[in-house]
Amino acid sequence: MSKKFIIAWIVLFVAWLLGDFVVHGVLLRSDYMQLTNLFRTEGDQQKYFPLMILAHVILSGALVWIYVRGAEAKPWMAQGVRFGVAVALLTVVPTYMIYFVVQPMPGDVVIKQILCEGVLMVILGTIVAWLYRDAATPLRAG
Repeated sequence: MSKKFIIAWIVLFVAWLLGDFVVHGVLLRSDYMQLTNLFRTEGDQQKYFPLMILAHVILSGALVWIYVRGAEAKPWMAQGVRFGVAVALLTVVPTYMIYFVVQPMPGDVVIKQILCEGVLMVILGTIVAWLYRDAATPLRAG
């Protein structure tokens, strides 16, 4: 694990945690306040907050690892956006669709979750691409 990898992991961890706070704690807060029967109370959530931190540590490390393994010698911004979109399509979109099927969440809230988290994923993909903008390796045959 290189120093660059560790730095990218930390940067992505902070960006992701802050981004999720903006999405869920600010932008979607009023929607969630109308659905208190579907969520833990704020006091109960705080008991489990260390698991939220651990989840973001795992998520950010995995995101950097996957990006680094597939980075190509192409323009970093477009590559970061593509990566963010791909990850959103792999994770955000189907996850919230599945939650909608099994949890009585209003459809408009699910759409907001998908859009907000999708944008966040593109931002995170762009951040990791920027952090690795000079480290992309040429495509290998075979």
